[in-house]
Amino acid sequence: MNLAPKQQTPLKVDYTDPSAAIQLAEWISGYTKWLPANRRIVVVCLGTDRSTGDSLGPITGTVLSKFKSPSFDLFGTLEEPVHAVNLGDTLDLIRSRYRQPFIVGVDACLGKAASVGTIHVGEGPIRPGAGVNKELPPVGDIHISGVVNIGGFMEYFVLQNTRLHLVMGMAELIAQGFYRAVNRE
Repeated sequence: MNLAPKQQTPLKVDYTDPSAAIQLAEWISGYTKWLPANRRIVVVCLGTDRSTGDSLGPITGTVLSKFKSPSFDLFGTLEEPVHAVNLGDTLDLIRSRYRQPFIVGVDACLGKAASVGTIHVGEGPIRPGAGVNKELPPVGDIHISGVVNIGGFMEYFVLQNTRLHLVMGMAELIAQGFYRAVNRE
């Protein structure tokens, strides 16, 4: 009998959708409910607090840290962000501390104007730094990304001029959805 999750269609949901947290929770729990007991869930929230647009990950991590859940371990908060400089060391630490962890990568991204404010959840790793043409290691068995602004031109400037209200709203929603998914009774 195969207990692995079926491949799921990637989820795209607007952060203002009243059912967004529930949709996120259902998608994520479609994977986490099949995990063997010896496989620890590790959330890696990527980004920096020095750029509003790139702070989605650390803010999400900070919100998740307040839940103090025994269901997952967390890397990347406003106090201790995981960013381009320390990403490699963080991944090495995770590999040394956990045996076959199930990693969830969370990061901000840039996209089309019509997609700003949407949260994407899918299989496979997130590619941090892609929006600003950086080559960084991929992160995650699944990924959660939030489109925080428009991409395609002057990405660093765009990230610096992203609305904090949007980033905060998306971070709260991602944290709520993830927490619901891994703490189902």
